[in-house]
Amino acid sequence: MRTVLIIGIGAGDPEYITVQAIKALNQVDVFFVIDKGPRKDELAGLRTAICDRYIEHRSYRFVEIQDPERDRSGNHYRAAVEAWRQERMEKYELALLSELAPEATGGFLIWGDPTIYDGTLGMIHEIAARGAVELNYEVIPGISSVQALAAQHKIPLNRVGEPIHITTGRRVSEGLTPDQDNLVVMLDGDRAFRQLSDEGFDIYWGAYVGTEDEILVSGHLKEVKDELETIRADAREKHGWIMDTYILRRREP
Repeated sequence: MRTVLIIGIGAGDPEYITVQAIKALNQVDVFFVIDKGPRKDELAGLRTAICDRYIEHRSYRFVEIQDPERDRSGNHYRAAVEAWRQERMEKYELALLSELAPEATGGFLIWGDPTIYDGTLGMIHEIAARGAVELNYEVIPGISSVQALAAQHKIPLNRVGEPIHITTGRRVSEGLTPDQDNLVVMLDGDRAFRQLSDEGFDIYWGAYVGTEDEILVSGHLKEVKDELETIRADAREKHGWIMDTYILRRREP
């Protein structure tokens, strides 16, 4: 039976790799990776560097899977995501059938942690349930951008006795409830933080966390909002893409 390892490889720094992840990397015969185009070649280079650094044998190979196009028009968001997810899952299933021998081990390299806003685990679970590919799978946790961001800003994620709310930029743009005082915001392509500048929040922002291109900004959101927008736009222009996360913390009275 095929084995699939879903391996969290951290937020970007090769030294974020855990001992468990190194052991898992060395078990893999075929790595399945999503090709997101030349604009993200830097991420592909980091992935290759991690494998070169930690895998002791050279018998593994990479199989690239072309990422399906997703409707980003904003209309029918959930339906568009579900259609994109279904198409990607079918490509995964076909690749596992055609590229992974029945007794071999396949690997998916997941930036950060596989359980935080990444769909691979859910897709592999569904593929296994469908039964066209007989497989066992395991999940190896990784250091997420959330953990790395808090560490780089030298702050805890929580304040005493208060919850932490992990959400998306889309949800933030829909409005916050009065009890949402500590938020981790991911996947914010539309800069939802702009809508909160008068609500007494501090922001701890980071882009490309854990890489040589890491950028950190912190301060009272009302005061750093304009600077942050400029920095973010310049970084996107320079790299052709941006991967950022931030913590919002409502100021105590």
